[in-house]
Amino acid sequence: MNKISIPILGMLAVVLALAGCGSGPSVSAKPAPATTAKSGGYYLDDGPEAQPPANLDAVPDAVPRDEPVHRFANRTYAVLGNTYTPQATRREHREEGLASWYGKRFHGRKTASGEVYDMYAMTAAHPTLPIPSYARVTALDNGKSVVVRINDRGPFHSKRVIDLSYTAAHKLGYLKRGSTRVRVESLDPAAYDTRGEALQEGVYLQVGAFSHAGHAQQLLNRLTQTLELDPGSSRVVFSDKLHRVRLGPYPGDDAAHADRTRVRERLDLNAVLVRRD
Repeated sequence: MNKISIPILGMLAVVLALAGCGSGPSVSAKPAPATTAKSGGYYLDDGPEAQPPANLDAVPDAVPRDEPVHRFANRTYAVLGNTYTPQATRREHREEGLASWYGKRFHGRKTASGEVYDMYAMTAAHPTLPIPSYARVTALDNGKSVVVRINDRGPFHSKRVIDLSYTAAHKLGYLKRGSTRVRVESLDPAAYDTRGEALQEGVYLQVGAFSHAGHAQQLLNRLTQTLELDPGSSRVVFSDKLHRVRLGPYPGDDAAHADRTRVRERLDLNAVLVRRD
């Protein structure tokens, strides 16, 4: 782990430094990492608390949501003589490399987003992915994967691509080793519903779109009851700042058109076909 947390005020200082004299801020060196198997690969004062929560395996993954990018945390900045230019918009991103983690040494401090770092939440730091954004991180040695929310900057080490929270690293199984090789894949919030479940490819019916989540849920409940739907075949999807009520996926257009007719006849509502490839 080679984590350097940059609070939002620090990010502003970095931007001003770049604009003014073209040099990055002074960053103090990290202490040497622990090398014994007992203490693991974290820094000497950055290990777990004496009594960490017992249910870390039950902590749910981050749920991708369509959030606006942070106003300041995505500007060009410099650390340790290197300049980083974060992505201004969300786009497909995939890379492999070492993942490290950070814990109690930074617990309670502000992240680059201005949010307080919680070592028991499913978050991560990345040098250039948008803040906030979401990524799936898969450990290449055991196939385990987690979904995390990017809300911080780092790690600033040439061989490390992402810094996970204590809990995320625990779920991937590399706390004691300190780092592991992973695959990092950005996630599109539109591909997930509000329950955090990935949407399958196929044909859907969109029955309504609302700015208020409660109105979308009311329509979903009405559809489920009136059409006697399987709860697994109806959902609310949040994308582009709207809560969209969708039915499906259907095996094909004929099945979707059949339910479209039922929706029109029983609820006097129009539905449109939506394809997810």
